[in-house]
Amino acid sequence: MDFIDTHTHLYSSQFNEDRDEIVLKCINNGIRKLLLPNIDFTSIEGMMDLVEKYPTTCYPMLGLHPCSVDHNVDEELKKIESYFTVNHKFIAVGEIGIDLYWDKSFLTKQIKAFEIQISWAKKYNLPIVIHARDSFDQIFEVLDRLNDEQLRGVFHCFSGDLNQAKKVLSYGGFKLGVGGVVTFKKSGLDEVLKNISLEHLILETDSPYLAPTPYRGKRNESTYIPLIAQKLSSIYGISEEEIGNITTQNAKNLFNLS
Repeated sequence: MDFIDTHTHLYSSQFNEDRDEIVLKCINNGIRKLLLPNIDFTSIEGMMDLVEKYPTTCYPMLGLHPCSVDHNVDEELKKIESYFTVNHKFIAVGEIGIDLYWDKSFLTKQIKAFEIQISWAKKYNLPIVIHARDSFDQIFEVLDRLNDEQLRGVFHCFSGDLNQAKKVLSYGGFKLGVGGVVTFKKSGLDEVLKNISLEHLILETDSPYLAPTPYRGKRNESTYIPLIAQKLSSIYGISEEEIGNITTQNAKNLFNLS
């Protein structure tokens, strides 16, 4: 089977002891590509080191995570964007968006940062990877103003309801990123996806976070992607191989991967 993990923080310090082992295990088990979302300026170097070591497996994104937005956001964005001028390997602008779960005090700055990074995506013709936590209404308000035929991307770690899923897909160029949450008994995401065509989905882990059942609460890793495919297989009534083939092609199309 052929899989792509479209969202993994493999450069995280949680993988310092076995990062290479995980990459090789992925390659040997059909998880062909690992897409790496950036967090802030300090995470770029470690991410790019991983890309340099595994250039046909690891692919970088560039962006500022909403939880990293603070009073210095303008300076941080300038430093991050400077990497676009010296490196053309980035496959997306991400991980960006709005997060109101932990702290609402920087909402205005988060919205501004989100808008600026959407402009990057249009400037460099790249998809965006959206982090939406307790913030669908705010994100939809921004996209209602800025969406156009050029803008495309994914709502990473989607865990919304059916109306929110339909709203995402109404923008035309967006996918839903499905990860370990779909395996949680009380998430309700399985019932939502029954009403969504598989052509709109891509697979992800968000490792080291949100490990699927039966590893919930432990460190997540890209090697668990087949567990997500297994759950989707039961939802859609098709083989895990078909799930892999369809979602992999969806990811290749979105991120312009060969």
